[in-house]
Amino acid sequence: MRFSKMHGLGNDFVLINAMEARDLGDLNELAKRMCDRHFGIGADGLILVLPSGKADVRMRIFNSDGSEPEMCGNGIRCFAKYVYEQGIVQKEEIRVETLAGIMVPKLIMESDQITGVRVDMGEPILERRLVPMGGEGPSPVVDEPLAVGNQTFNVTAVSMGNPHCVIFVPEVEAIPLETLGPRLETHPSFPRKTNVEFVQALGPGEVKMRVWERGAGPTLACGTGACAVGVAGVLNGKTNRRVSVHLTAGDMDIHWDEKDNHVYMTGPAVEVFCGEFLLY
Repeated sequence: MRFSKMHGLGNDFVLINAMEARDLGDLNELAKRMCDRHFGIGADGLILVLPSGKADVRMRIFNSDGSEPEMCGNGIRCFAKYVYEQGIVQKEEIRVETLAGIMVPKLIMESDQITGVRVDMGEPILERRLVPMGGEGPSPVVDEPLAVGNQTFNVTAVSMGNPHCVIFVPEVEAIPLETLGPRLETHPSFPRKTNVEFVQALGPGEVKMRVWERGAGPTLACGTGACAVGVAGVLNGKTNRRVSVHLTAGDMDIHWDEKDNHVYMTGPAVEVFCGEFLLY
């Protein structure tokens, strides 16, 4: 089976063209096999390109643990570049069906080369029960205390089609992500688990972020997470509506547009290599 390996700021994916029907077996197990960094290709997730009855094309993504999230911001940028360069969709603005609804990535072209992808991620979901987050507190959830063992963190809950728990801290590098990430991901307040972002506000136009992704663990970047951080920064009065989110391997531009309430994410997508994977 042919595949391509791509990444968005180090958040890496295996992409498969599954436009023509074929038996790929158990997709959850396939994702775990292909994403294994020792016995497979190695990636944070597996992305399938599929036909759609309501958009130009459909995207399914599976985390490295085999779970299927609703959306992936870095993944959809890689997806858009892939379907264009493979000739699957020959449009610079592509309507993509996802479990979080229709997303619209737009390719940024310079001299016929894709230099980045800007994605209309739609409106953020802020109502507590829709994020979803439990509890009887106010909605939206902004700077709300949440007990984690013997520690308490002030959290802001945002859904970008998938749940996020954003926590602003004085020094993001001092956070023990490997310890706190899984405890917050599986916290009983989040019935469908959650992605976790620790954020250090550097000024009204820039933040530094570290992320623990639901189903994948610590990753170098998270596109929906960066969007959630942009929204949370405004809700907490820490940033403007346009912010540069600094990640380990580079920056993402996030704009929460006041006119249409949509969040726009701009960042790179890079193909690393392609090859054949032995299914059996």
